[in-house]
Amino acid sequence: MNILYCGDKKIEDGLVISVLSLLKNASEPLNIFVMTMNLTNKTEHILPVSREIISYLDDRLKKKDEKNSVVRIDATELFCAAPPLANMETRFTPCCMLRLYADQIPELPDRILYLDNDVVCRKDFGGFYHQELADCQLAGVPDYYGKWFFRKNLFHMDYLNSGVLLLNLACIRETGLFARCRVLCSEKRMFMPDQTAINKLADHKKLCSRAYNEQRRLHKETVFQHFTTSFRFFPWLHTLTVKPWQIDQVHEKLKLHEYDDILQEYTAAVSLMKSRQHDCPDSFGK
Repeated sequence: MNILYCGDKKIEDGLVISVLSLLKNASEPLNIFVMTMNLTNKTEHILPVSREIISYLDDRLKKKDEKNSVVRIDATELFCAAPPLANMETRFTPCCMLRLYADQIPELPDRILYLDNDVVCRKDFGGFYHQELADCQLAGVPDYYGKWFFRKNLFHMDYLNSGVLLLNLACIRETGLFARCRVLCSEKRMFMPDQTAINKLADHKKLCSRAYNEQRRLHKETVFQHFTTSFRFFPWLHTLTVKPWQIDQVHEKLKLHEYDDILQEYTAAVSLMKSRQHDCPDSFGK
């Protein structure tokens, strides 16, 4: 099964946890691709996911099955050739939009499952991955809140959350969906630009059960749990954001111990890698 993650060095904690959760639950070999970049913009220097993290994950996966692999892809040139100019200085970092360049990378296969780094796998997801796509560009789950506010059709909740997307890259390439999304992100400032662009421009998308992108609370049928921001009403109306790598908050605020074995392995691995890190930052070509 082919899996795609996108982001900079800041996704490393989530990436490790998410990949370890896939390894625990997948019943088939995993080919994992990590799109990242090395970029200096007006406000920050965006560092890529480190080679050390990729090497650790690749070694860890191969211990279970030699057919598994983790590959890092440098998307810097592609991004710089067509940057999302209108959205470069929004609260959503440029790396949020890296997935929109996936169609331009020849080594990415025609079918690939995109996951945000705050998505944790809980069960075998083979049924979701191998579902029939036919002429669909992508398959996903309606956004828990956005489906009420951003839908095109009043009677059809088809606004997808982009944290878990099964991509038919062959169809996306043929129809130019991501190319049109890149143009829109370049020309129009938007809230959640990549997700908005995909939902606005996708002509053929398939809606799936929330079990494949549970954005609020864990249920017995949950396959992928997405640690998004949610609204809570007790003891007052407020938002709650807890990420998988915030282990104490996962336990205390979410009362969640479902992934403790994965989080323990993550903690041990990150501690070991941090003890070996050099002072100089990682960069492509070195």
